[in-house]
Amino acid sequence: MNRSDFPLFRALLFTGGLWVAASATLLAQSDTAGFNWWFPPQSATAAGEIDAEFMLIFWITAGAFVAVVIALAAVLWRFRYREGRDPSPVASNVRLEVIWGGILLTILIALAINSQSVWGGLKGAKPQNPDLVVEVRPRQFQWDIRYSGRDNLFGTPDDITAINQISVPVGKQVLIRLKAQDVIHSFFVPEFRMKQDAVPGMETNFWFRATRLGKMEIACAELCGLGHGVMRGIITVMPADSFQTWYSKKMEEKQKQQRGKVAAIPPPETTPAPTAAAKLQNGRGG
Repeated sequence: MNRSDFPLFRALLFTGGLWVAASATLLAQSDTAGFNWWFPPQSATAAGEIDAEFMLIFWITAGAFVAVVIALAAVLWRFRYREGRDPSPVASNVRLEVIWGGILLTILIALAINSQSVWGGLKGAKPQNPDLVVEVRPRQFQWDIRYSGRDNLFGTPDDITAINQISVPVGKQVLIRLKAQDVIHSFFVPEFRMKQDAVPGMETNFWFRATRLGKMEIACAELCGLGHGVMRGIITVMPADSFQTWYSKKMEEKQKQQRGKVAAIPPPETTPAPTAAAKLQNGRGG
């Protein structure tokens, strides 16, 4: 090896060592979820499918990156500068380009087909009989939450309302109805791997089945104004029986509130009906 080859050799050695160290770090910190240790914990049934799709694309691009780096290193090493060697022109290779293009096309088609199956399960036909329906009406800069009351209808006096707080039962299918009140917002729960835009003038839906108990943050993933960064909420996943207790308590509180409003309304003023004598007197006076 000539002395002039040492800088190139050191650069290649450093690149290879860096790649080996990064791969070793991934392997050392991987878990049963499939090398997605940097993700939030999976908390909905759809999270596993989305993570699997993400990791598939990740490893395909990682493999392509490594192949390109190796090919680049080989070309740099083979065609490095050496005294007394004249450069020679290189013609294009149509066969190689067709093979390479065909491989890329096959990979992209396979990813599209696989992604479409995952997407269809998440955004296909809306469930007809969900276990719970929650209406979310975002506005600058808060989430207005509404549950139906005993009449199972929205927009009636017995609706249960909240701000920035959603409670759902674990293991049950929940349908979220989004209706933006002013500008475009985006309902995002990273643990669910779910993000859905809320557009003014139209209703958008998404559904999920939570699998992990706890509190998770609701973030607005669409720039919606100066207060966008503070537009946050909390979704609480609780056991089904605890949710039923919470829901019944909220309905009782709503009924007491409605009875209090009715009791506070003063009775209408009434004028006593004139007696027969008064009517007769008025008739004479006329």
